[in-house]
Amino acid sequence: MTRSARRTRRTLQVTGVSAAVLLTLSACSSDDSASSASASGKPSGEVTVFAAASLKESFEKLGKTFEEDHPGTKVTFSFGGSDALAASITGGAPADVFASASPKTMKIVTDAGGSSGAPTTFVRNQLEIATLPGNPHNVASLKDLTDSDLKVVLCDKAVPCGAAAQKALDTGRLKLTPVSWEEDVKSALNKVVLKEADAAVVYKTDVEAAGDKVEGVEFPESADAVNDYPITLLKESRNPQAAKAFIELVRSPDGQKVLSEAGFLTS
Repeated sequence: MTRSARRTRRTLQVTGVSAAVLLTLSACSSDDSASSASASGKPSGEVTVFAAASLKESFEKLGKTFEEDHPGTKVTFSFGGSDALAASITGGAPADVFASASPKTMKIVTDAGGSSGAPTTFVRNQLEIATLPGNPHNVASLKDLTDSDLKVVLCDKAVPCGAAAQKALDTGRLKLTPVSWEEDVKSALNKVVLKEADAAVVYKTDVEAAGDKVEGVEFPESADAVNDYPITLLKESRNPQAAKAFIELVRSPDGQKVLSEAGFLTS
């Protein structure tokens, strides 16, 4: 091998080593950046929240607050009957947080091993009768809803608001056959808003949210049918850091204030 060839080979070897060193340093730099971002503890990315229909207005408000407090995050909600949401979660639907309107529907998820840790109760909710504006049928009690001339709707018994309504009826030893069973509390309320029903047994929070579209009537039996609302981080969460931060907001004084203003009972 000539002296010139040996020099060329030596140069190529040095160049190859230098390139390898640069690649290693670059990889280390990337790893350090990732570690630094993780260590910063700042939530980022999308968080998907499955929540009971009665939480819609409050959670949407809290979602906006969360995104403002944590730039680079996005909160996506799926609202509906708690039983249907629980079934979707156990069926593999991707979600990070589940907020249910009753411990019973939350148990569907925990029994399936879908919860990461024990759920915690963050608010409670009480029933109220929603009537047409001005209460033209003079509904003053739960017993008044048993009048056969009234068109009354209830949530399905599998849904927390329906189970609570049945408990209230049992407390008053009353029997009521509704004109329809609705899949969630918003659907029941909407029947009255659209004047397709004279009254519905819903949550106080839903009456509040409807404003002057309905009129609320309180009844004593509702005190025996108050629903606890549990919330949990889901085991299959794709963004547990942001999910935990959202749950912390819900349980924080600011979150509790928003929920209290909506009519929820907070501790």
